[in-house]
Amino acid sequence: MRTPLIAGNWKMHKTLAEARALVGGIRAGVEGVSAVDVLVCPPFQLLLPMAKEVAGTRIMLGAQNVHEEPKGAFTGEVSVPMLADVGCTHVIVGHSERRHVFGEDGQRLARKVRAVVDAGLTAVYCVGETLDEREAGRTHQVVEDQLSDAISAEIPANKLVVAYEPVWAIGTGKTATPGQAQDVHAFIRPKLADVYGRDTTDALRILYGGSVKPGNAADLAAQPDVDGALVGGACLVAGDFLAIISAAASVGAAT
Repeated sequence: MRTPLIAGNWKMHKTLAEARALVGGIRAGVEGVSAVDVLVCPPFQLLLPMAKEVAGTRIMLGAQNVHEEPKGAFTGEVSVPMLADVGCTHVIVGHSERRHVFGEDGQRLARKVRAVVDAGLTAVYCVGETLDEREAGRTHQVVEDQLSDAISAEIPANKLVVAYEPVWAIGTGKTATPGQAQDVHAFIRPKLADVYGRDTTDALRILYGGSVKPGNAADLAAQPDVDGALVGGACLVAGDFLAIISAAASVGAAT
């Protein structure tokens, strides 16, 4: 069975002191918690100090973005080898804010995914539709197109996590119902099976992201194709993040 993964995307939040307090609370709370994997994704400037904070714990470290080239004259960018050097094991690629605010298209995201997995790190590849696309009945087509942009047999399945994050539910307080989330996750899995085969895809984790909170985490985690969460605002409060982790752990332990 798939072990749930709870990933926290801190976005552009936390000073060093605040980050140490947050990770300290998470670290204490996950002691003894099994049947769930935990990932924190701080801003770039916090990666090295947070690597030291999570060393020797069950908490994994990820980055929120990356440049596709290994080095070069790209002012303000960070490469995959740099992320690996400070202890990152995961990189978020294609978050809706990167797509819609910073204009990253499918071709560029495909290069980023390839760069991440070629370096031996795991790509957390995000897909999801806008409100207009959902209301037009285009959710499945949009998600399928985004999957096709970056995922092929050349991308190792064991170095890939897919995160479905409906754009209309990110930071809005709106959340896809458990049924809506399951519908899209159940659509995604056979699309991945077309690439990797059923047995391999049965082990591949698909996360839900979009206003995940302690109050809805258990219902989301209980869906058969929802394998954890990519958490935004709630991951910035240790107690809330731990409650989501606990909800996923309970589901993981029961399967």
